[in-house]
Amino acid sequence: MSVEGIWNLSVSTPIGKIKAVVELREQDGLLTGVARGADEEVPLGDITLDGDRLTWKQAVTKPMRLNLSFDVTVDGDTLQGTSRAGRLPTSKVTGERSTEPERRP
Repeated sequence: MSVEGIWNLSVSTPIGKIKAVVELREQDGLLTGVARGADEEVPLGDITLDGDRLTWKQAVTKPMRLNLSFDVTVDGDTLQGTSRAGRLPTSKVTGERSTEPERRP
């Protein structure tokens, strides 16, 4: 299953919902990607697709400096799972693959 494309994510955090856009591309058999949100663009690291389970890590500086780990299950054009920032509780993540040109949050 291909996870390539632009994904519009919603992360339910203790400080409210945060919108982000994740763009995934496959090149030479490797997944690469970037996340955009809160007026910043950050690269994704350690991207792994195992069946329908997709995981990655990213660092953000807004609204605060955090290292995030995502663990989601992809089902066609939707995904759901969790993100975790260090020892903080997990946050629920939902997303849909965009069928339109990229929209920045």
